[in-house]
Amino acid sequence: MRRERPRAFDAPWLCGQRLSHLVPATEPPLGLRLRAWLPFVASAALAAATLRLSWDYPWVAVLAASAVALTVWRRRRAKQRVRDMAQAGQTAELLDAWQDAMADVPHAETLMPLIHATAFTSAGQTERARAALDRAEQGPAWQSTREHRLIVETLLDAFEGQRDRALDKSAELVALPLPPVGPVTADRVVELRAAVAAAARAFAHRSIRDDVALLRAAARKNPLIHWPLRYATAIALIDQGRGAEVSALLSGAPKWPEDSAFSAFQRELLDYARSTAP
Repeated sequence: MRRERPRAFDAPWLCGQRLSHLVPATEPPLGLRLRAWLPFVASAALAAATLRLSWDYPWVAVLAASAVALTVWRRRRAKQRVRDMAQAGQTAELLDAWQDAMADVPHAETLMPLIHATAFTSAGQTERARAALDRAEQGPAWQSTREHRLIVETLLDAFEGQRDRALDKSAELVALPLPPVGPVTADRVVELRAAVAAAARAFAHRSIRDDVALLRAAARKNPLIHWPLRYATAIALIDQGRGAEVSALLSGAPKWPEDSAFSAFQRELLDYARSTAP
């Protein structure tokens, strides 16, 4: 059954209405653990050999430093490429990049559909995202992807007008125990959860005072949900009487396909912002 196109609002003034942790929490087989540790052991051995050789042959240190710099540059460029594709709404290209990068990921029958759902959610393609979620198998990695699934499902519910359900899921997300990570990563997890909850409140027209600043900051730091958070920010701005800021906020948005909820959101939000401009 085809879902009705979601609308951003049902208010009288409009006509319509690090992702998280994909690695399974279960301990992997011994072979996989050994394979994961081998690069670290090899790197340590290579570093020790390089230090010893560079004492007698300084040019070895120059070559090693160049190799490290090149590796860091390539990784940063790859991350920037993913960020650019997500913010440009290039879903197909994003999926192709992930498909190559995660070809050998364990529990692919659970994780790959979730990754696809994330890409479609980042472009507001709700039907495709739901179809991808339905394909995810409830295997050994299912429980460990709970946080990621809650993020995606909260945003989809908000886009589709299921606001109470989105609020319930965002509350469940915020209440999850923190993963066993360092303080910096823990802070990012907390901020991301809070931003998703703020997005759910925005679509339900229940934003609180600090939500705009929170959503703006999280949109900059989380490229995969950059545009979902921006549209939530626009709604919160309008509800706070700051509609004049919406046009600048949404400038540079991609030309969304017609099956994207963002196509309707973009038109409605900009039309309302223009109609209320002084």
